[in-house]
Amino acid sequence: MGTQTSIRPQTQISAAGDEQLRDLGFGTVVSRESHMRLLNRDGTFNVTRGEHLWRTLSSYQLLLTMPWWKFFTVITGVYVGANCLFALAFMACGPDSLLTTANVAPVGRFWAAFFFSVETFATIGYGHIVPSGMAANMLVTVESLVGLLAFALATGLLFSRFSRPTANILYSNHAVVAPYRGVTGWMFRATNARSNQIIELECKVVLARFEATPTGASRKYYVLNLERNKVAFFPLSWTVVHPIDQSSPLYGQTEADLKASHAEFLILLTGIDETFSQSVHSRSSYTTNEIVWGAKFGNIFDSATEHKRLSIDLERFHSVERAELPS
Repeated sequence: MGTQTSIRPQTQISAAGDEQLRDLGFGTVVSRESHMRLLNRDGTFNVTRGEHLWRTLSSYQLLLTMPWWKFFTVITGVYVGANCLFALAFMACGPDSLLTTANVAPVGRFWAAFFFSVETFATIGYGHIVPSGMAANMLVTVESLVGLLAFALATGLLFSRFSRPTANILYSNHAVVAPYRGVTGWMFRATNARSNQIIELECKVVLARFEATPTGASRKYYVLNLERNKVAFFPLSWTVVHPIDQSSPLYGQTEADLKASHAEFLILLTGIDETFSQSVHSRSSYTTNEIVWGAKFGNIFDSATEHKRLSIDLERFHSVERAELPS
């Protein structure tokens, strides 16, 4: 009696722990109802939380992660907009709030106030336009302080964007199901698109597919066993292989079976950037339409280099060749 009492809770805990390992955080609603892919090829998630913009907006995180052209567009827009507001404020101080020298050609009241605001904001001070009156001088004092803080903030953002360690992993356009040591294997290829070095690179692949349950079809998750889930160095490319043996959830599955179950392979690569000594990661996924059955990756190694060093040809990185699968 005592032995049975001690074994049963342990079994339940083990089963619960196994479910936790398979839970990726998408929730039961997404697992049951959504047939769209969970993870896009560029690593972005295909689900949103649906909260109000003002509650989810993080300006610092957004300015660090947005593309460079958007960043400079935002900085330019804020700069021009702030000077326009200060120009209108100078105009509101009265017609005699800004005095110009006699040898300066008139450019209009607004533009004179705008360019004076630019000179004040950037602490240029050409001296052709001077403030007159208490209101205008107080406004100059406020704008000079705002300009100092704004330039310090913009400089910090620019430096943070340059210094933030990120991974730029290039994934093959297709994954393949190819012959592998007498059986078959699901494979994809990855390489570092930058010249920096990533060490201790670790890979995790999760299979998500719909399966029939007593309450209806639901998406189940399986962490796939890999031939090698970690490499110490990542100088060239890495072909990640999942052997499809009897322990694999893909064992006995055909291409039609995977398409019918809306299978998706979620990929997470994590490593250490040698330059910054900080962890970096990269995400991607493959759906059944992006898997080529009966194929293998082409050779990308080129040893005929000038200094007799082994290198890879990125022009052939995505190439695949037909290969006969074992019966």
